[in-house]
Amino acid sequence: MTGAASAETIAAFRALHVPGDPLVLVNIWDAGSARAVAAAGAKAIATGSYGVAESQGFKDGETFALADAIANLERILRVTELPVSIDLEAGYGATPAEVGTSVAAARAAGASGINMEDRLSGTSAPLPAEEAAARIAAAAASGLFVNARCDVFRGRDVAADGPALANEVIERVRRYADAGAAGLFVPFLSDAATISVICERSPLPVNILWSPPCGDRDALAALGVARISHGHQPWAAAMDWLREQARAILGGAVPPYAAGA
Repeated sequence: MTGAASAETIAAFRALHVPGDPLVLVNIWDAGSARAVAAAGAKAIATGSYGVAESQGFKDGETFALADAIANLERILRVTELPVSIDLEAGYGATPAEVGTSVAAARAAGASGINMEDRLSGTSAPLPAEEAAARIAAAAASGLFVNARCDVFRGRDVAADGPALANEVIERVRRYADAGAAGLFVPFLSDAATISVICERSPLPVNILWSPPCGDRDALAALGVARISHGHQPWAAAMDWLREQARAILGGAVPPYAAGA
């Protein structure tokens, strides 16, 4: 699929976000990984900024230039008809206007949605909610599905402060929803009770970053989750596999794929 995504394609992507019946996204980093995930039966494709950057020799955190990220998106869109969401990190812009320009480029390339953080790259704390909402509003003006990532739980103690942190997330997501966000992404959270509270109170469908304590899809579905992302983990697992295979082969082992050669 090439060219700007149609309103119908964006609406179809939005419709995949159903609380209790979550969309599962195995995050990819290039056209090859997109093709593999699509062939496995994915309903949508989503990049992860970590894998995209690392696969090109860069570090996560908007060190991979926007023009290169858009070119990568265009290559991905050439190999799939599925809706594609691009991780735009903090929006690639110092101001809301610059964020709007960056997101418009993703729309023109064919994206159906974006992920955007409420924390600037290189910083540890979320922006003031009003500032973050202004950036989200600029992104939402594109018409894309804006998945607003809320980093309130980053580096925080959920066991000690879970209820207070959940309240902060809900206060923020109400502002983000008013600004035009279509989804709420809450990474660094695996506590079932806290996830359930956020899903119940959020005005937007909730996206969780999967980790082992989360359990399987059904467990998260029962909590009301609408989207499950895998972030950097598919990239990390693929690189671990390649490293181990290379180590064995360079040590004289017969390649495990020899039987299928």
